[in-house]
Amino acid sequence: MRILAIDPGPTWSTYVVTVGRNHIEEFQKLSNQDMLWKLRQFRDHADIANCVIEQIRGYGLRVGNEVFDTCYWSGRFHQEFGEERTVLMPRRDVALHLCGNASPGDKFIRQAIIDRFGGPAAIKKGGPLYRVAGDTWAALAVALTFGDQQSGGTLCHP
Repeated sequence: MRILAIDPGPTWSTYVVTVGRNHIEEFQKLSNQDMLWKLRQFRDHADIANCVIEQIRGYGLRVGNEVFDTCYWSGRFHQEFGEERTVLMPRRDVALHLCGNASPGDKFIRQAIIDRFGGPAAIKKGGPLYRVAGDTWAALAVALTFGDQQSGGTLCHP
């Protein structure tokens, strides 16, 4: 199963395509306009069943314009790929799945992914996570969580 996952942002967003539960096929950070174009390509010419987008949730926190801009783009991406094939996944669900805690920091989610892929060697040259950086970790976390949920997987990092 190929999964397209997106970590949306106010002007730039990152996508990851995974195959199965532990293989990264491709990833890239694009301007949001370019992401719309890429989504059309994936929608029309690829065998990707689902697009999973990290969903913005307020949780009672004050937010600025960047968060509202990100919400706008998330909706555009959702619509572009197709509402029937797109899933919105809150970050808390991802964190709980990967770390067993609903509010860990980014470094703990990153570490859970590294552990899942074989530890420190996974991020070295030739490893499956080589060149994964920045927002790609968030998109990958969303893809792995969705893939596990679809195949009945449990917590990756208790």
